[in-house]
Amino acid sequence: MRYTRDEIRRAMLLYAVTDRAWLGEGQSLAEVCRRVLDGGATFVQLREKSLAPEAVTAEAVALQALCAARGVPFVVNDSVEIALESGADGVHVGQSDIHGRDIRALIGPDRILGISVGTVAEAVAAEKAGADYIGVGAVFPTGTKKDARPMPMERLRAICAAVAIPVVAIGGINRGNILSLAGSGIDGAAVVSAIFGAADPGAAAAELAALARKAVGA
Repeated sequence: MRYTRDEIRRAMLLYAVTDRAWLGEGQSLAEVCRRVLDGGATFVQLREKSLAPEAVTAEAVALQALCAARGVPFVVNDSVEIALESGADGVHVGQSDIHGRDIRALIGPDRILGISVGTVAEAVAAEKAGADYIGVGAVFPTGTKKDARPMPMERLRAICAAVAIPVVAIGGINRGNILSLAGSGIDGAAVVSAIFGAADPGAAAAELAALARKAVGA
């Protein structure tokens, strides 16, 4: 692996998931991500559902270079093809993306594989499928996925206890609720709108990184 498990675990602390819907006029995603990284983001996922594949690939190439210069892991959401073409460190996939597909075989042994899960059974299966980490959620109500139901903390704790790989919580996490995840066993928090929807994404990342350290006991 390009990144060790311990390196990936540490990188889970503040996992920034992009959302270009919050970009201001004339802003580029790469520039906002630079500010977010400088603020304290430790991992970046490119998640852009509305762009054409060619545009996503172009964004991925730019963000991979940006993250590599800072030693921060970078993955592409859903698309194995774009992850490989752009030279991304890996790919993050959902449950619907793994049925009948061996993602680990497609990306090879050196790239990072993240899988979204919502149950203990899915978490255990993801680890067996070669995942380097799992994203668990939605832990709180979120506008990113309208049909997602908040996860009971008991289930989050059970998922963390069931696997040896790193766990990042996702879904509706913000400065007001992140500390309630303390004691769950997570290695970090994945954040979308609380970073990219903030007036100052860099400052938001800095505050959330500090709170995430408290939440994980770092």
